Amino acid sequence: MSDDGPIDGPIAACPIGPVVDLVFRRWTTPILLTLHRDGRLRFVELHRRIGGITAKVLTERLRRLERDGLVTRHYFAEVPPRAEYEITELARSLGPVFATLAAWQAEHLSEVEKARRGFEG
Repeated sequence: MSDDGPIDGPIAACPIGPVVDLVFRRWTTPILLTLHRDGRLRFVELHRRIGGITAKVLTERLRRLERDGLVTRHYFAEVPPRAEYEITELARSLGPVFATLAAWQAEHLSEVEKARRGFEG
């Protein structure tokens, strides 16, 4: 599937494939959760709070999230210039999805870890 093109191939076989690709791409979830938890943040603050992500990758992810309507960028033409980011109402509507996943993790992650230990012998 192209990032900008129609949905086809294996993703079309999975009805939730497009949203999984959109929301659970590497670094997207930590960005959305951080902005949801902490509110509007400057780039440097967001970068510091997420940790482990390069500035280049954070910039790329934020641009993609802005393009997809999940993040809003507020630019201030000051010296030095600054930008602040916040999630949109569309992104906020994903809250129940993340809450369900958090509940599933709390209930079942120990089973996954047990299965992994059993598999590894």
